[in-house]
Amino acid sequence: MKKRIIILGGLILLVVLGWTGAWFFIAGQLRQQIELQALADGETAPQLVCGELAIGGFPFRFDVECSTASLVSGDLLVEIPYMRASAMVYRPNHLLGAVTGPVMLSDAFTGMRHQLNWTETEASLRIEDWRIARLSIVADDIAWTDTLFGDTLIASADHIEAHLLDMPEQHDAEAGRAALAGYLRAEALSAPGIDLTGANAEIELEATALPDDIRNWGAAPILPDWQQAGGKLRIVAIRANDGSADLNASGELALDSEGFPTGSISIDSLGVAERIGPYLEEPWRTLVLGVPSEDGRHSNQLNFAGGGLSSGLVPIAALAPLF
Repeated sequence: MKKRIIILGGLILLVVLGWTGAWFFIAGQLRQQIELQALADGETAPQLVCGELAIGGFPFRFDVECSTASLVSGDLLVEIPYMRASAMVYRPNHLLGAVTGPVMLSDAFTGMRHQLNWTETEASLRIEDWRIARLSIVADDIAWTDTLFGDTLIASADHIEAHLLDMPEQHDAEAGRAALAGYLRAEALSAPGIDLTGANAEIELEATALPDDIRNWGAAPILPDWQQAGGKLRIVAIRANDGSADLNASGELALDSEGFPTGSISIDSLGVAERIGPYLEEPWRTLVLGVPSEDGRHSNQLNFAGGGLSSGLVPIAALAPLF
């Protein structure tokens, strides 16, 4: 009996030592991969630099904490005070995260300087068979401010949540293509520049023919690859209402072989034309929103084709290709 206890204790000790070694090896690999991002050029691949990088959570979690972070992509610089990602050892395909504000955004080319802040944020990413099963981001008390000359509030909201959901019925395993449904909701949305206060807004989207394996993302330029696969962006619904004005839109867009948007978007609104009057002069305002009917509602269809944007059959503008 005593011998069996000793053997069992020895086996347990070997398992503990083995897992301890494995945990620290995986943690080391995570650290190495994150530190490699600091060597990217910031042009062909984003450059991420952590002022302080810590990996903890032993023995049952992996917690990656990055403090005083900076992300560079082209002319855009994003400065983040703190961000964290965590995963349980027995469920590595489910990541939980959080970011602490304020986040500073600046553009070296345009001179833009903006700040994003919030009181609380949570993020969750679940991956199944290397496909995004669900990505969710929730934030409260959001404020978006222009800080170039003083502090000018651009927009704020009491609550914002965004979700990406896999559409398994549209997964094409043979072609390696997946579809995602997107949902964005904002509560008590305000924008002083257009006299918007306390609005509620929702956006529902569907994107098809996306690469299903996230490990292959970036292996080929995403927009040409998406176009060649016949990808479409369906705008299921855009809805916004603040009690005195509302807007509804839907449509479908794709890209042609030259990278120009094709498709159409239908817009129906009430009170929006008056709100955006100072920012969109006539005849452009009517070309975008349409002629008002007797009840004051504006309806219109925007068409994208041949490198141009038209209001019905009336050309509005030429568009640049997206690739």
